[in-house]
Amino acid sequence: MSRVELILKTIGVSAVILSSYITPTSAQTIDKPPKPQNFHTSTNIKNTTSPLKISQATDTVEEEEVEQVEELDPTVEAETYSEFERLEQDPDRLNLPATPEEVEININEPLTLKQALDLALRNNKDLEESRLNLVRAERELQQARSALYPDLDLRGNFTESDSAASERSRERFGAGSSADEDSITQLDSDITLSYNVYTGGNRGADIRRAKKNVEFNQLDVERITEQTLFETARDYYDLQNSNAQVNIEEAAVEDAQQTLKDAQLLEQAGLGTRFDVLRAEVELANAEQRLTTRIAEQRTARRQLAETLSLGQQVNLETADEIQEAGLWDKSLEETIVLGYSDRAELDQLLVRKQINEEQRKIAWSAIKPQISLFAEYEILEVYDDDADLADGYSYGARLQWSIFDGGTALARARQEETDILIDQTAFANQRNQVRVEVEQAYFGLQANKENIVTSGKAVELAEESLRLARLRFQAGVGTQTDVIEAQTELTTARGNRLDAIIQYNQSLNQLYRAINGLSTLVQTFNQNSQ
Repeated sequence: MSRVELILKTIGVSAVILSSYITPTSAQTIDKPPKPQNFHTSTNIKNTTSPLKISQATDTVEEEEVEQVEELDPTVEAETYSEFERLEQDPDRLNLPATPEEVEININEPLTLKQALDLALRNNKDLEESRLNLVRAERELQQARSALYPDLDLRGNFTESDSAASERSRERFGAGSSADEDSITQLDSDITLSYNVYTGGNRGADIRRAKKNVEFNQLDVERITEQTLFETARDYYDLQNSNAQVNIEEAAVEDAQQTLKDAQLLEQAGLGTRFDVLRAEVELANAEQRLTTRIAEQRTARRQLAETLSLGQQVNLETADEIQEAGLWDKSLEETIVLGYSDRAELDQLLVRKQINEEQRKIAWSAIKPQISLFAEYEILEVYDDDADLADGYSYGARLQWSIFDGGTALARARQEETDILIDQTAFANQRNQVRVEVEQAYFGLQANKENIVTSGKAVELAEESLRLARLRFQAGVGTQTDVIEAQTELTTARGNRLDAIIQYNQSLNQLYRAINGLSTLVQTFNQNSQ
C-alpha cells in the first residue's frame, strides 16, 4: 500500500467515525435565517423532547424538556411603505454626512399619528437594538443547550523529522548504523468522544438561565416598543401644540396690526392720541417676538419627531391630523391601577431577573460539587519505511473531578447572587410603587384636562365677544386703547388655553396607556380599523 493511499484511507476512516456520532438534530445549522415576526407578536416558547436521553446518573434537573425558542429577525418584517421610502435613512448605519447638502432639509412630509407610529416601529434605533439583543440572547441559549451533546474531537499529525541527534549519530557511527535513516516520517491520529454525565447542576441551571435571559429580552422588546410608541405620540402632540401656538401668535400679530391701524386712523382724525399709537406699536412688537419664539419651538418639535422616527437627514415633518380629543377612558382609577400592575413589562422583567439570579446561585454552588464524565478514544499510528503495519488502539473510561476546597470562592459567589435576589425584590417593590404613581398622575391629569376643555371653550367664546365689543367701543370713541389690548391679550390666552387643554388631554391619555402597557394594543386597534 502506497503512502498516499494509506493517508487517504486513514482520513476516510476518521471521517466515517466522525459522521456516525453526529445526530440529525445536532447537524442542523445554527445560522439559518430567523423567522420574521410582527412587532406585536411575542415569541412563542414550545416544549420539545430533549435531544439527548441522559442516563439516570445525570442531574434530574437536566433531564427536563428544553424549550425551543423561535428566532426573531432583527429587522422585523413590516408592510411596504412605498410612499415613505424617500424618508428613510441611509442604510449604512456608520455613514456620516460630509457636506452641507447632505443635511439640508428639502423634504416636507405631512404624517398622521398612525403613520408616525408605524414608522417608529419600523425605524426606531432603540427598538432595533432591543431586537438585536433578543437575537443575541437566543444565540446564547443555543450555546447553553450545546452542553446537552457529547464533544467529539478529531486530531491528526503528519510529521517528517531529521533531528540533530540522528545526524550526529550518522557522523559518529558511519553508514550502515541504526541511525543511518535520513528522516523519520509518521502519521498519527486520534478521535475522542467525551460527555459530562453529571455537572453538579451547572448544565441545567445554565440552560434555564439562558432561557430566562431570552424571556427577559422579549420583555425588553415589549418595554421599548411601548416606550417608542409613547415617545412618538408625545412628540407628535408636541408638534401639534407648536403648530397651534404659531397659528395663535400669527392671529395675535394680525389683531395687533388691526389695532395699530385703528389707532393710527383715529389719530389722523383727531380722535386719538399719539400715546395710543405707541401702545399699539409696542403690543405689535411683543406679538411678533412671541411669534418668533413659537416658530423656533415649532422647528425644534419637527426635528425631535424626525429623530424619534429615525428618518433621513433631509426630512421635515408636518402633522396631518387636526387637534382633537384622542379618545375616552371609561375605567375607574382602581381598575386602571390593577391594569398597570398586571400588564407592565418592567415588573415582569424584575421577576425574570430574580429567577436568573436564582439560577446563577445554583451555578455558583455547582463549582464545589462532583463532576462525572465519560470518554472513549481511538487512535492510529503509522511510521513509514519501518516495515511495520499500521498500528491502532483505543481507551475508554470515566472521570471524577471534585473541588473539595476552593478557598470560599463558590460560597462568596452564591452569596453575591443571594444579595442580587434581594436587590431584585426591592426593585420590584419600588417599580410597583412607581407604576401606581404614573397611573395616578396620568389619570388625574386626564380628568382635569377633560374639564379644562369645556371651560376653555367657553372662555374663547367670551374672549372673542369681549374683543369685538372693545373694538366697537374704541372705534366709537367711548372705549380706550387699553381695553382693546387687554381684550386682545385675553383672547390669545383663551385660544392657547383651549388648544393646550386638548393637547394635554391627549398627552395624559398617552401617558395613561403607557402606564398600563396598552399602546401596542392601541396600535393594533388602529390597524384593524384601517383595514
